[in-house]
Amino acid sequence: MKNEGLSEAEIDARHAEKAAKRRAARAKIMATKTIEKGLLIVHTGKGKGKSTAAFGLLLRAVGRGFRCGVVQFGKGAWQSGERAAIERLGAEVEWHTLGEGFTWETQDRNRDVEAARRAWAKARELMANPAIRLIVLDELNIALRYDHLDIKEVVEALKARRQDQHIVVTGRNAKPELIEAADLVTEMTPVKHHFAAGVKAQEGIEF
Repeated sequence: MKNEGLSEAEIDARHAEKAAKRRAARAKIMATKTIEKGLLIVHTGKGKGKSTAAFGLLLRAVGRGFRCGVVQFGKGAWQSGERAAIERLGAEVEWHTLGEGFTWETQDRNRDVEAARRAWAKARELMANPAIRLIVLDELNIALRYDHLDIKEVVEALKARRQDQHIVVTGRNAKPELIEAADLVTEMTPVKHHFAAGVKAQEGIEF
């Protein structure tokens, strides 16, 4: 035992010394972080929670006084719990669901492509709005994966966004070009999922 034979006062003193060293090391690292900029953030991977995490960021941004926008690419016009909650924030968030539903629901590529183009046009509109500080492009990765949109055009537009604007892109299978352009990429990795045990999607959890 590291603290064996030490008095309580000696243990407390050792703890305080270690904490002071950690604090000093942290302060030294933070002093090197001087850049402030809008971020391109990508949430991808097979695990659950990509959109949920994006909406958590949006809620934080609204709490800091940001006006925000949401464009949903793949999901149909069903009323999710997060949409119902965010709509209560009123004019602080613009929400646009422009998908035709999930790809396995529509099974119509032409409709999916047209829906993706409409959603992308709305995204570009929000990006051009100087009042919008953070935008969630929900399931954009799916539209890119199936080539419903041109990856080069999308990446170039995202890279050309205003310097103070944050954009969060969600969806599985993010393309390498988008990952390369992003400032922050998080891959959700599934470890265990209740669906495998036969538990269906539940209100308040999945939607």
